[in-house]
Formats: sequence, structure tokens, C-alpha cells
Amino acid sequence: MTNQICIHCYVSGKVQGVWFRASTKEQAERLSITGWARNLPDGRVEVLACGKKENIAELYEWLKQGPQLAKVAYLSYEELPWQEQYQFEIV
Repeated sequence: MTNQICIHCYVSGKVQGVWFRASTKEQAERLSITGWARNLPDGRVEVLACGKKENIAELYEWLKQGPQLAKVAYLSYEELPWQEQYQFEIV
């Protein structure tokens, strides 16, 4: 399990109302990543993603841009110990 990690991110910019969470879920499922994405009242999107390090790295790179209509201004990143998640959800 040492090859598996979780990351916790906050994404700010134009990231709500642009299919950011749904697109993140598509990317996560494509990469066999579990976790969740949710909108926050302040306009950011919060993401918890768990999976193989190389897949998490690929998702993180995608989060820097997001879907076509998004304009990511800032992306925070915190690596967390492995947490068992069973799917990727929009919460």
C-alpha cells in the first residue's frame, strides 16, 4: 500500500457552474481514484482523492486546468495518509 496516497485540494477561480466536479469524477474514475469533490460556499471546490501515486499525480495535473469552461486561479495541495474510499463521489 506504500504506492497509494491521498491528496486534499482546494481549487479556486471560476470552478463552480462549469462542470468541475462532474469532470473531476470522470477523470478520477478513469484513473481508478476514489474520494470526493464538493462545492464550498465561498466558490471553491474541495477535492479528496486517493489512489496510486502516479494516478494521483496525473489527476493533480488535470486539476490545475480543470474542464474546458473552468479558469483555475489557485490549487492547494496537501498529501494525506491513505484513507479507504470505495468510489469517487460528488458530495
